[in-house]
Amino acid sequence: MLYYLSLLEGTLSELRLFQYITFRTLGAASTAFIISLLFAPFLIRQLKIVNFGDQVEDDRVGALDKSRKVGTPTMGGLLIILSTSAATLLWAVPTNIYVLISLGTFVLMGMIGFADDLLKIKRRNGLSVKMKFGAQLIWAVVVFAVLWMVPETRERVTDLMVPFFKNPVVQLSMIPAFLFMFFVLVGASNAVNLTDGLDGLAIGCSNSVAVAYLILTYMAGHYNFAEYLQVPFVKGSGELTVFCGALLGSGLGFLWYNCHPAKIFMGDTGSLALGGAIAMLAILIKQELLLVIVGGVFVVEAASVVIQSGWFKFTKKKYGEGRRVFKCAPLHHHFEFVEKERAMDQNRAPELVETIIVTRFWILSIIFALIGVATLKIR
Repeated sequence: MLYYLSLLEGTLSELRLFQYITFRTLGAASTAFIISLLFAPFLIRQLKIVNFGDQVEDDRVGALDKSRKVGTPTMGGLLIILSTSAATLLWAVPTNIYVLISLGTFVLMGMIGFADDLLKIKRRNGLSVKMKFGAQLIWAVVVFAVLWMVPETRERVTDLMVPFFKNPVVQLSMIPAFLFMFFVLVGASNAVNLTDGLDGLAIGCSNSVAVAYLILTYMAGHYNFAEYLQVPFVKGSGELTVFCGALLGSGLGFLWYNCHPAKIFMGDTGSLALGGAIAMLAILIKQELLLVIVGGVFVVEAASVVIQSGWFKFTKKKYGEGRRVFKCAPLHHHFEFVEKERAMDQNRAPELVETIIVTRFWILSIIFALIGVATLKIR
């Protein structure tokens, strides 16, 4: 909304700053960060009062001592959603279609996650897979219909862009284009959800991806840069940079309280919202497959679950006994087992293992994000 102050630059020339995306992105990031810092203590207190905390230990990591985390407030994704939404509405052009779609996806995925978290607390079992997929499918249909009906977006919605290629590799028909979009949306949201298992892990990796897409959306929305880098120019998508800035600011603010030992967890409320938002950013600027590189940590985490599950079922059918590739899946729990055993053998404090693993995954996430951005020059 503050963008409209730039229309008064004739009265006060300094107000012209509000027309610049870079200035508003910085403002959105700062606003979201401050909101997160200020509002987090209040939210943590309220969640404790209503007893919205992790009630049980994760069965998959039974051999790891997670008892200290029981009772930690969850649904911290509410903080991420609130601060990101407020900062975006304040600093971005609120009528921009790309902002509305991204923000709508972000909030709706968060609502699905919230319902899942709430049911887990109330009756231990969350939403069924069918209900989650059904809700995501309905939203995907709505988004696809909007993109299909709007002339500015219809011409690109069926393009399939591949990293390292400057033109669409193939023009999909309507149904394959929709299925591809749905796969990206569901895949990304669930991959972030699977990564959320150690203090600060998912939000730290999400911050790296947010920075990468902050750069990518700015390039996609700037005609000269898009021409120079030979990436699809998506008119109006520059406003998504402001959204990315808000996402980054809220992510850093949340990390303040989610770093080890965490005072609050994001829950499915936050992980599904973040995954959905990241996926939608990639879809709108036609960099869906680049997300495999930029979000490499999320992809590896999801792949480890698929491999573990698939190999277990295969060996159980063939040998009558299920076998495992990893000590535990997702992959961060495998390394947690390995590092804790190593720490005990070397008489080191096992409490530090979680911080070590999370830091290493952050490093990998930053490297993946840098590689993803670097592909802009390789076309």
